[in-house]
Amino acid sequence: MSMHHHHTHQIKSGSALSVRKRLKVAFFLNFFFTVIEFVGGALTNSMAIMSDAVHDLGDTIAIGSALWLEKVAERKRDRNYTYGYRRFSTLGALLTSVILFAGSILILSEAIPRLLEPQEVMATGMLWMAVLGIIFNGLAAWRLQGGNASLNNRAVMLHLMEDVLGWVAVLIGSLVIHYTGWYWIDPLMSIGIALFILFHVIRNIRKILSVFLQSVPAEIDRAEMEARLTALEGVRDLHDLHLWSLDGTYNVLSVHLVVRTGASEEQQQTIRGQAMEVARRFGVQHPTIALEFEGEDCRWERDC
Repeated sequence: MSMHHHHTHQIKSGSALSVRKRLKVAFFLNFFFTVIEFVGGALTNSMAIMSDAVHDLGDTIAIGSALWLEKVAERKRDRNYTYGYRRFSTLGALLTSVILFAGSILILSEAIPRLLEPQEVMATGMLWMAVLGIIFNGLAAWRLQGGNASLNNRAVMLHLMEDVLGWVAVLIGSLVIHYTGWYWIDPLMSIGIALFILFHVIRNIRKILSVFLQSVPAEIDRAEMEARLTALEGVRDLHDLHLWSLDGTYNVLSVHLVVRTGASEEQQQTIRGQAMEVARRFGVQHPTIALEFEGEDCRWERDC
C-alpha cells in the first residue's frame, strides 16, 4: 500500500498585515464619527441619525473585535489548532454580522412608532450630518478596498458601504423634509435602511455558517473536480473526498485516489503531481492526496 500526504501552505502574512492596517483606520474613523452622530442626532431630533449612531456604535465594537480576531488568525498552527487560527477571522465576521442584525432590529423597534407619530426634526442639521456621514464612512470603506477577501474583511466593508448608502438616503430625505415638512420621511428612511441592512446581513451570515459547517466552497465545482481526478492516467477510482474552507478564502481538500495494482513509485509520484495541479486549478490551497492500490483492503477507513 502506498499512502502519501502532500500539503501546500501559502499564507501571505503581508496581506494579513495590510488588512489589519485597513481595519485600524476604519475603526478610528468609525469611532470618531459615532461620537459626532450621537451629538448630531440629539441636536436635530432625527430618528434616522440616532438609529444610525446606534448602528455605528455596534460597528465600532465589531470592527474592534474583527481587528483583534484578524491578528489572532495570523498565528501559526500549534498542537491545539492543527490548521492554525484562520477561522478566528471568520468568527469575527460572524460577531460583526450578529451585532448588525441586533442593531437593525433595534432601529425597527424605535422607528416604527415614530412613523405612526412623526416628530419635528431639524432638516438643515440632518443635511450636514449626512454630508459628514458620506465622507467618514466613504473614507473608511475606501481604506478597506484592496484588502484580502476574508469574510471578516468583507463583513466590515459591507457595513461601511451600507452606511454610505444610508447617509445618501438621509441626505435626500433631509432635502425633502426641508422643502415639504414631511417629518414622517425620517423614520421611514430608518426602516428602509434597517431592512436593507437585514437583507445583506442574513446573506452574509449564511455564507459564514457554510464555512463553520464545512460545506463545499460555492466557487468550487466538486463534480468537475472528481471527474478531472478520476480522468488522470493510472487512477481507477477515488473515495473519501472532503472539501471545505477554513475562512472563506483558504480551501482544504483531502482525497483517496485508487491506482492500478503494481504502479511504480515513479508513476505514483506523477499521479500525485497531476492531482496536486488539478487541486490548485480549482482553488485549493491545502490538498492532502492519499494513494492506495486497486482492490486493497483499507481497514483503517470506517466507510471505505
